[in-house]
Order: sequence, then structure tokens, then C-alpha cells
Amino acid sequence: MSWVPGAVGSPYGVTNLPYGVFRHDGREPRIGVRVADLVLDLAGAEAAGLVLAAGAFGRPTLNDFMALGRPQWTAVRQRLVELLTDSEHRLAVEPLLVPLAEVELALPFEVADYVDFYSSEHHASNVGQIFRPGQPPLLPNWKHLPVGYHGRAGTVVVSGTPVVRPQGQRASGDGPVFGPSVRLDIEAEVGFVVGVGSPLGHRVSVADFADHVFGVVLVNDWSARDIQAWEYQPLGPFLGKSFATSISAWVTPLDALADAFVPAPEQDPAVLDYLRDVPHQGLDLRLAVEWNGERVSEPPFAGMYWTPAQQLAHLTVNGASLRTGDLYASGTVSGPERGQAGSFLELTWGGAEPVQVGGGTRTFLADGDTVTLTATAPGPDGTVVALGEVTGTILPAR
Repeated sequence: MSWVPGAVGSPYGVTNLPYGVFRHDGREPRIGVRVADLVLDLAGAEAAGLVLAAGAFGRPTLNDFMALGRPQWTAVRQRLVELLTDSEHRLAVEPLLVPLAEVELALPFEVADYVDFYSSEHHASNVGQIFRPGQPPLLPNWKHLPVGYHGRAGTVVVSGTPVVRPQGQRASGDGPVFGPSVRLDIEAEVGFVVGVGSPLGHRVSVADFADHVFGVVLVNDWSARDIQAWEYQPLGPFLGKSFATSISAWVTPLDALADAFVPAPEQDPAVLDYLRDVPHQGLDLRLAVEWNGERVSEPPFAGMYWTPAQQLAHLTVNGASLRTGDLYASGTVSGPERGQAGSFLELTWGGAEPVQVGGGTRTFLADGDTVTLTATAPGPDGTVVALGEVTGTILPAR
């Protein structure tokens, strides 16, 4: 039991302890760990000799710490739990706790590369029906490999960063027109943050997932559906996706989700050998989407067809290297019900079936709209682990 005020029963208690980067009192960005509604200054803790991380907590991003590898991640986590539960450490640790309300959160790690997958069968089927009516909803390759695309690392932003409405080409009756997107959408996703890299030409197996992945963030891969629909054939997403991707300010360590692994859906037909993960496990993450403060959807991550370990194996099967700070996202999380859609494209069926939001009917995002994604997972002994939220507000096109 923790001595930290508010930690007992909190989804940010000592069974969670997500890492982030914060600013306080005008000082440079510092690494911290969240416990309840407080932030433990890890730079200060390491300087005081309370925790050992090879000097990594003195850096302004998590990258150096993530590069240390799983044995160090586990050792530090165990030490943090000790510091926050054993009352003999309270006198030394308490001065290093800062109220969350007093800090400014920053992007927690420097993003090296960004890849986005397309791993929900329900989402892929829905999009196929909307974008390709009258054709099979899934393309022939979809159940043989995790489909994905490379995004832009430079447009990954921390939760709370406003999103400017993108401009671009979209289809019109007589040809393309240029202007602001009129079908601006969200994609509720889960992202996986790579800590330990791999050499060029080396394939990472599904069994090595936990040796490379440091933790998990929520992701909103904002999408301009009209720009996307005009540009995506034959090479896939480009400008309709690359203008902004929002992630949590807090990285939930993989160790905090040990009790959330559950059997993943059966895969039929059988996948190729390099994609066979035993045990075949997904994560029991329960997402929620709020549109201007009103909950409109609850996507279930446990039903994702392709697992995070399979995504990592496929990402590197051609010999592509991993780097510390690589981010790969699951793709939109959607369930079989309309109220489990992870995008407004699906929630409103391409805009044909508006939904009630704030006393009016809505299809896609308007300027001034705010979207917030949250998620929880089961923790040990009946506890609940919360992932850091992702929120963003739409600003007019420039």
C-alpha cells in the first residue's frame, strides 16, 4: 500500500507508474513518473541517489532511459514501487513530488520513426464497405499480413496540442478542388514505443516483443477523409494522415500491463511462420471516445485481429532496423457494434447517418471541436490501470 496521498485506489497508483516529461517553475524539461495526481521528479530522485538509471533521468526525453533495456526498466520500476510504498523513504521522496496541476507536460520521447497499422478486422471491413461499395470489404492480403503505412515522425504531437485543419486536394464532379478538409476525422488507436533498437538486416521475432517495446501510449491519428479518398489509390495514405498524430503525455510501461494480456482472436487462414506468436495474445484495453465532452464510442482493443507482437515482427521482417523512440500504432480500434467505432467515418457511416452530439446532429469534425481518448486495463488484484489520455482541439485552416 502506498503512502502517497490519493494513490490507493487510483488508476494511476503504484501498479501503473507511467513515465513522462514535464516542466515546472520555469525549469528545463524533466523526466517524471505519475502517481495519483502527483509527479515524482525522477531527475531529482536520481541526483539524490534514490534511484539509479545511468544518468538517463537527467535528460529531457525518455530516449536514453528506454535504450537501457528491459532489465534496467524492471529494476527501476521495482525501486520506484519501493520508494512509494515503504514509509521509511517518505521523508526523502516527498519533497520531489509535484502536483500534476502545476506542471506542463511535453512530448515524452523523441520520435524516431512512425508506422501505423490497420489491424482491426471490424474497422477494415467497415472502411472497405464505405470506400469500395459493392466490393469485398477486405482485400485479399488483409488476413495474411498486418497492413500498414509509414507516417511522419515530425508531426507526432503531445496530447493537448491544437490541430490545425489541413488543406489539400479532394474530389469534385469535374476534377479535384483545393481547400480545407470538410471530412476531418479521428482514429482511436494504441501505440507501442520501442526502447531497444535492432541492427539493419536483423529480423525481430514475435517472441522478442517485450525485449524491444518499452511501453504503450494512446494515439489519435487525425484523418482528412476527403483528402485520403482522393489520394490513397494506388499507394495508400499520405497527406490525409501526415498533418498531425496526437499521443499521450504518459507512456505506460509494458510491465504495468502484465495482467491485461488476453487470448487474441483466432486467425483463419493460418498465418506464415514468422507471424505465429505463442501464446497468441492481445491486450484487454477498453477505450472511450469523447466528442466535446460527450462519450460517443467505446472501442475494445482485445478484439484486434493482429497483435502488437505480430506487428513488430512484420515491421522488421524485411530487415528494417528498429531505433529507440520508434512508434508504431495499432490502427483504428473498432468493435462489431456501431457504438464501438474508433472513427467518425464508421460512427456516421461515411456521413450518411449523423449522430447526436451536444443537442445537434453531427458527422465530421467542426472547428472548435475537442476530442478526448481514454483507456483502462485490468491490473493486479482487481486494480485498474489508466493509460494517459489524448486530447486535441480543431483550429481553422490557415
